[in-house]
Amino acid sequence: MPMNLYALEEHFVTADVVAAWRRRDPHLAEPMMKWAVDSDITPALLDMDAGRVAAMDDAGIDTAVLSLTTPGLQNLDAAEAVALQVSTNDALADAVRRHPERFQGFAALATSAPSAAADELRRAVTELGLNGTLVNANSGGRALDAPYFWDIYEAAEDLRAPVYLHPSVPFPAVTAAYYRGFGEPVDSMLATGAFGWHYDAGLTVLRMIVAGVFDRFPALQVILGHWGEVVLFYLDRIAAMDPLTTLRRPIAEYFRSNIRITPGGISSHTYLRWSLETVGADRIMYASDHPFNRERAGSARRFLDEAPIDGATRERIAFRNWEELVAGIRR
Repeated sequence: MPMNLYALEEHFVTADVVAAWRRRDPHLAEPMMKWAVDSDITPALLDMDAGRVAAMDDAGIDTAVLSLTTPGLQNLDAAEAVALQVSTNDALADAVRRHPERFQGFAALATSAPSAAADELRRAVTELGLNGTLVNANSGGRALDAPYFWDIYEAAEDLRAPVYLHPSVPFPAVTAAYYRGFGEPVDSMLATGAFGWHYDAGLTVLRMIVAGVFDRFPALQVILGHWGEVVLFYLDRIAAMDPLTTLRRPIAEYFRSNIRITPGGISSHTYLRWSLETVGADRIMYASDHPFNRERAGSARRFLDEAPIDGATRERIAFRNWEELVAGIRR
């Protein structure tokens, strides 16, 4: 019997969210806006029915856990974001009901209003049946380690619902200092999918650890895509901070208890081997990053089928780790 294959970083957008983004950024100047709102990828983001299912079939994915694409609702005014989180999650839940064997969902949250976002996460999990949330690495000029956001983490821990931490465009001053000077499209790609996104997201989770988020919420589970967003590959050096913090454990230990890893569409067996050595098979799950990663026929299943791992590890990554995580969610 073929193993089931879940994919956890599979993006969508709604027409209402696109309209809100256009009102805020009518010239689509923010990196990613043209890509998400006005490109050949946009129809795939909007499709939560037959076209998406066909793409999953082609890649060899059985079940996709859908999430609102970056920047989500996190660049919108609080009142607008609070309204949109409800309608967006309702639309996502409707899609899951239409395709219950093929789709699951991560809730979209109005992180600019953390108390309302925490309430919505509870509704999304207990009433809509969604399986946690995806949030982007900064919101309203704040990094997500700030106590301002801790209502969200408290709700997620109480629900035992995972938080997928997704990259977002670095702060404008950072972008200007490090990711400009080469002209388009190089500037935007350097700041986003080539490097800037991933460095920023890895630094965000490192800040969360150092800020004591996981000491305050020890059962909180955060998922990092793209093989741990760079930071996973630098833990031996990061250990230099261990004697300087007041944390309960060495920094690397939080990656083995509170952080889970997906490839996020980077089909590298080298990175897989490193991740297995660093955090172990129990903390790795699959993700294809649809539709930004253009899958080839059979590519998702082939990545695992051809990986130099044993059958038990392959099953853990393909379906068992995710199913066990979802089984622990408090409804």
